[in-house]
Amino acid sequence: MAQILVIDDDFEVCETMESLISRLTHQSDSAHTLEEGLRLARAKDYDVIFLDVRLPDGNSLDILPEIMALPQPPEVIILTGKGDPDGAEVAIEGGAWDYLLKPSSVREISLTLGRALKYHEEKVGKIKGNGLDRSNVVGSSPSIKASLELMSQAARSDSNVLITGQTGTGKELFASTIHANSKRKSGQFVVVDCAGLTESLVESTLFGHRKGAFTGAQTDRTGLVKVADGGTLFLDEVGEMPLSLQKSFLRVLQEHTFRPVGDTREQTSDFRLIAATNRDLDEMVEQGTFRSDLLFRIKTMRIHLAPLSQRSEDIRDLARFKVARLCEQYGMGGKAFGSDFFTTLESHSWPGNVRELFNILERAVVASGDEKTLYAMHLPRTLRIQVAKSQIKRMTGTEVLEEGDCPAESVGVRKIGQEIFEDIFDEELPSLREFKGVAEKVYLGELIRQCEGDLPRILKASKLSRSHFYSLLKKYGLSL
Repeated sequence: MAQILVIDDDFEVCETMESLISRLTHQSDSAHTLEEGLRLARAKDYDVIFLDVRLPDGNSLDILPEIMALPQPPEVIILTGKGDPDGAEVAIEGGAWDYLLKPSSVREISLTLGRALKYHEEKVGKIKGNGLDRSNVVGSSPSIKASLELMSQAARSDSNVLITGQTGTGKELFASTIHANSKRKSGQFVVVDCAGLTESLVESTLFGHRKGAFTGAQTDRTGLVKVADGGTLFLDEVGEMPLSLQKSFLRVLQEHTFRPVGDTREQTSDFRLIAATNRDLDEMVEQGTFRSDLLFRIKTMRIHLAPLSQRSEDIRDLARFKVARLCEQYGMGGKAFGSDFFTTLESHSWPGNVRELFNILERAVVASGDEKTLYAMHLPRTLRIQVAKSQIKRMTGTEVLEEGDCPAESVGVRKIGQEIFEDIFDEELPSLREFKGVAEKVYLGELIRQCEGDLPRILKASKLSRSHFYSLLKKYGLSL
């Protein structure tokens, strides 16, 4: 018997759904607001949630990340009265199982519910029985949880995987964790740094060579592709692979055969490919610097790792994890944390992502010596100065406008508040929720005006994802 939650402000719809769910021998609860729905979803493990989009207290697509971040997330079926292609995109990108329009037939709802429940049952069973070892992958933010779910799927399969993300986000760690949890874990995890391959030695490095094949080839050499036989071949920064090699490597991927330099016989290698890049390979394909057929081959599964600036809620867990490892490495006792230590870390933008964070933490641990508590004072002065300047600029509205930036990005929060809401305090204050809604709508309107409706500038200035921006436009009835 499944547990199902219906979140819809239409009481008649809720009664109809409850009746249908009861006839299918499942149990159901109903909620008529986002707040009530979230409270129920947090208090009880539901298998499926039917979710209306427009509710009295907001757009339900805004809470989809919170639902998907629950310890045991349910399958979400969007059930709405308004057809919205952008909304459907946001919902599916956010992890929704399906997107149905009202009125949907009883048969259509029943079929969709049945499929979702079957999928959910199998997924939960795999998660419980999988025992994924993610001891080195730290974080509980919605974005990292979504990446971990894809990691679990990749570990259970033998498909090629492409991991994307900025430098320092942990792409190699994800790749090695997939290998360690796969059926190939007894084989080798072979790393190929494509950025470090020279044109003259690239084929020899990958495919090996025979003695005398070229000047300096004094002995036979086994290539990394053969070393990965029975294991995993990890191509780091695959976007740096020379175009001249891409065609040859495509054949290796397709046939799993290759010929060492200077040899007339072909060899075989049963490897699993995981590739990683910080570049936009789709854009490179358009520019003619990366083969489209090779891209199709390497991205059977795709995992994107968000930058640390978009998952700041993971900073504390990452810091505790790394400091504990460092203390063990240096033979120190455990260290506590002053509150200002985390506040400072969370105020930095971390352009170098997790790698930069870990380097900073090591410097702090070394600087603290035998002291038992880490304070902001132990962090490098350059970091503390950057954080202090950033905070002052945000509070005083003195951000410097850089060439090409949207003007909206340069205006301080306090200055915006003084100019836009200077009259609101002469009247009875609205509720905080209403005030936030007004501020958000005014900001979006001014953002669109100052950026002249240019989507790339808007996204850069607001730091919003494309899907989140479009969901806010729908929420407030705005358009570009």
